[in-house]
Amino acid sequence: MVLRGLQSLLARLYDVEQRYDVYDFLVTDRGAMRARAPQNDRRELDEALLLAETADGVDIALYLDPKLLRRLEAADPHEALTEDNLADYCTALEGVSHFVYSTWRLERDSPVSLLELETQAEVDKYAATVFLLAAQTGGESYPAQVHARLFDRVSFDARLQPDQYERYRTAHRCAANYCRRLERRFVNRGVARIEAMVRELRGFYRLRHDAKVRHALA
Repeated sequence: MVLRGLQSLLARLYDVEQRYDVYDFLVTDRGAMRARAPQNDRRELDEALLLAETADGVDIALYLDPKLLRRLEAADPHEALTEDNLADYCTALEGVSHFVYSTWRLERDSPVSLLELETQAEVDKYAATVFLLAAQTGGESYPAQVHARLFDRVSFDARLQPDQYERYRTAHRCAANYCRRLERRFVNRGVARIEAMVRELRGFYRLRHDAKVRHALA
């Protein structure tokens, strides 16, 4: 299944153990999602991670639009990631990224900020896309234009609240800067130093809160 493949890709990339199957926490009923979403958010979201504190810990659920999931099952990005399925892939990957990062942090009793969560998801989209495309093309060269495609053609929903807009804009800026730095440090004439890049990505993954943002903007 597509989501399990994305979860496995991120777990391998960052060397994190995943004890939970994303499908066990998947919600596809938009009505149920709307009832649990913040009252001031009127957007028709295709993806949302829902977290709620309970007496026993935290309840977690990942909402993804069922039409999006059906499109991805019909055009699996693991087989061929193209312009036609890129937007759906990025939406699903963002949700899976939120799920993987949140559950990994929660298992360690480590809180995670919304800015940290969004910044990591933006980096995950870049890193996962690079490695996925490299595998699909035989790994002969570093995939070109990924950074431009993911970070240059971006607009933000006009219905975002001011604090939401600022969070998404800051996460996008942090990730764009960090991923450009990855290319400068680890890619030379289309050939990447993969092991060194993966070590850097795994180190970044384990940074917390302000340290992650500072490192991304350095």
